[in-house]
Amino acid sequence: MLVRDVMTTAVVTTSPGETLEEVWKVMQDRNIRHLPVVDAGRIVGVITDRDVHRGGSSLTMLHPAPTALVREVMSHPPRTAHPLDPVEDAARTMRSLKIGCLPVVDGDALVGIITGIDLFDALLRLTGVEKPSGRVELHLADRPGEFARLTALVSERGLNFLSVLTYPEGPNVIATVLRVNTLETRPLAAALRQAGFVVVWPAEKPWQS
Repeated sequence: MLVRDVMTTAVVTTSPGETLEEVWKVMQDRNIRHLPVVDAGRIVGVITDRDVHRGGSSLTMLHPAPTALVREVMSHPPRTAHPLDPVEDAARTMRSLKIGCLPVVDGDALVGIITGIDLFDALLRLTGVEKPSGRVELHLADRPGEFARLTALVSERGLNFLSVLTYPEGPNVIATVLRVNTLETRPLAAALRQAGFVVVWPAEKPWQS
């Protein structure tokens, strides 16, 4: 999945000379928290609701000072993404920098914006949870052929994968989360256990956690 698949393309922008009061009104009216700052057709910064608050009145955080300007509090130069960047690279950048958005640029053109909400949407699509399905989690031995053995067993039972996620769980163990096109996952889990796989979920007995 690429950034272009989940980014918002209808981007609301502001300019460096705009007042924080006006920016705050736009954020409230549009229910958004991030605005790319564009000057002469080029993105020069990003302003967030936190930036507006920091530049606001000392008496209240909800009413920015009328004369304070975007250029005084915006983050610049902006960190950006490209439409063809993998979505996980954008997530890693946002997490490492502790920022809530990345403007998406293609050359000099601002073509979109990706936010934390967009990343949540990407996660839902990648895991397949939006379709009727069941979840099976197991620990695979980290050796050649184990995943092929797993997929063969699932296929033999006439099931299809909606998603497969893996991550290292420990020495020589790969945690694997399957989402398959059935709500009845206990028969599959039983077959996996019988074939020697370590199934974490669903539990062998319904009352186990």
